[in-house]
Amino acid sequence: MTRSTKTTLLRTTGLLAAGVIVSLVAACSGPGTTAGSPSTQVLSDSSVGSTIAKLPHKTVGEVPVSRLAHGLAPPTNRWFSGLVFGEHPLPVFPLPLSFGLTDSGFTFGLPEVTTTANTITGGNAPSVTIDAGASTSVITGYDDASVTIAHKTGSGSTVGSTVIAEGSPLVSFTAAKKLTLELGQKFSSSGKGVFSTKVGKTTYGMRTTGSVTKDGTALSLVDGATAVWFPVPSDGTLSEVAANALPVTGVTLDYSSGGSTASTTLAYATAKAENTLIATLPHQQKSMTTPACSLGSYPSIYGTMQLCAGKSLSWTSPTVAASDTIDLGSLDAAKKAQLTTALAQDVAGTAALPADTYFGGKALYRLANLLMLADQLGDTSSAKTVGAKLSDALREWTDPTRCKSNTERCFVYDPKTKGIVGLAASFGSDQFNDHNFHYGYFLYAASVAAAHDSKLRTEIAPVMNLLAADLASSGGSKYFPDRRGFDAYAGHSWASGYSPFADGNNLESSSEAVNAWNGLALWASVSDNSRLKTEASWMLASEAASARAYWTDVDTSDPVYANYTHSVVALNWGGKRDYSTWFSADANAKLGIQLIPMSPASGYLAADSKHIAQGVAEATSGDFNKQFGDYLLMYEALGGADQAKAALATAKDLPEKFIDDGNSRSYLLAWIMTRA
Repeated sequence: MTRSTKTTLLRTTGLLAAGVIVSLVAACSGPGTTAGSPSTQVLSDSSVGSTIAKLPHKTVGEVPVSRLAHGLAPPTNRWFSGLVFGEHPLPVFPLPLSFGLTDSGFTFGLPEVTTTANTITGGNAPSVTIDAGASTSVITGYDDASVTIAHKTGSGSTVGSTVIAEGSPLVSFTAAKKLTLELGQKFSSSGKGVFSTKVGKTTYGMRTTGSVTKDGTALSLVDGATAVWFPVPSDGTLSEVAANALPVTGVTLDYSSGGSTASTTLAYATAKAENTLIATLPHQQKSMTTPACSLGSYPSIYGTMQLCAGKSLSWTSPTVAASDTIDLGSLDAAKKAQLTTALAQDVAGTAALPADTYFGGKALYRLANLLMLADQLGDTSSAKTVGAKLSDALREWTDPTRCKSNTERCFVYDPKTKGIVGLAASFGSDQFNDHNFHYGYFLYAASVAAAHDSKLRTEIAPVMNLLAADLASSGGSKYFPDRRGFDAYAGHSWASGYSPFADGNNLESSSEAVNAWNGLALWASVSDNSRLKTEASWMLASEAASARAYWTDVDTSDPVYANYTHSVVALNWGGKRDYSTWFSADANAKLGIQLIPMSPASGYLAADSKHIAQGVAEATSGDFNKQFGDYLLMYEALGGADQAKAALATAKDLPEKFIDDGNSRSYLLAWIMTRA
């Protein structure tokens, strides 16, 4: 067993949770496991601060109203961002629950899951209502899975605080003074200190040392007393669940990556380090090492959740090797000649590079792959041309002072929202949308170019490290939030910065999220940052596993998919899942957006050949002359040698307009050839 990287900063303001020490038992790891110091920042403030000082400091997009305590980094791109940002708080989904703030308190409930041919819904369920007599609420602390909310009066005094957490079916309230909570439902006594009510088909329990009125509609608490509420599984019992309903005070994360697996451990802290209730998602259940799960199950839009009692939740994901190379060594001379011809045409046909961070990043990624092919094919002329173009573009983008005199191809630091933003925003990047999608392309391209030129590496590293820090700071930076957008419990990213949606946050392009961590891991290697490499490799493995579990290769045997008629889910939210995209109603887009950009690390998408064939057939109806036709051919090639040969024949004649702007014909052919 090796020591893995552990994050324990709860980023709280004076909460009991900050003083809790939790003993973790992590899964054993195989040889080659990478590790780091729990107290050391992955990208230290001292290493990025001087470059941040050189960048213009500017808030590019409008920042919404925020309910956040002073001193906390704005939690953009989180499952709970809708609680924090916007004129009014929106529901969030700490599965298995939904949760919402009211003017005077909060509501929560177990969502009712319904499935149609195109959508799986489990929206906000305000089944239980608690009135704390508050006037407003403020988020006073958050960590990798939990959120603490202070409820305040009009004069600003705190009446109490609520804790919710992903994977916890508990909502707890701790009184900051003697008070009476008004209960929107009548709770009846069900044993010493245990009460219950039934809403619809669900029984909700309440455990407290407080005093409940005879009619069950009010609960009196003394200063420091706590009440905790929970849904009882339909296949569980109130007494067993209540016995383990110990309020969560915070969650700590422990992770490692090495050998064939990456491991994740989330420790759920309680006041006395006792067992509590933990609900597990399907992707965790496949390889869980802790805890014991025998208390029943909850339905969720992501599949059946098992309810467990324990102090921590541990599971593993298969590692995905970070890669920027397609090995052409097995190709014969004729195929290499074909690629050399196509490469020269692609280099000559390179268009002017876009100025925004998304399409600009994709253009850099395309150049990087052309450079990789040129090197492998021994095409020194193409390598010189494309290498110079890539290097010049990266130098331009990474000039820390460029935004002082230009409005594009440069970055600023946003001191309000604490992050790096490219001018000439796209897809709401100034609202912190999609930063991992955009910056993943930059990190990939920079890694390829820097590996060729040590002088270039030195020049571009300061700003490239800022892009890495925007996505993957860890250890409590004063400049950035920890791991912006990556959700350790869910195992994947969230795309929307401020999440102004009643269905919670969302993620559409699971593959571009995977590409982000591939680029980050490559940059960590080329910049010799072992701690960043550990973190990036762990996120890469986790995101790829969740991408397959919930986007591209869903387990249709789970009852949640009973009426769903598609092989992929294109857009996942906290409270629903859709066979739809933000930009197109076409089937090719719904699968294609889960494939882009088919990097050298995209072998994780390989699945049963029948599943791939089913997905490709639904997306194309046999015709690849459409958007993402190139990526769909590359995906088809993962189905086996025969499928790869068929895909190659089609790819040779695919019209240029159906080759994505982040792709090229030479890379498309090379990718398929090596699988045929």
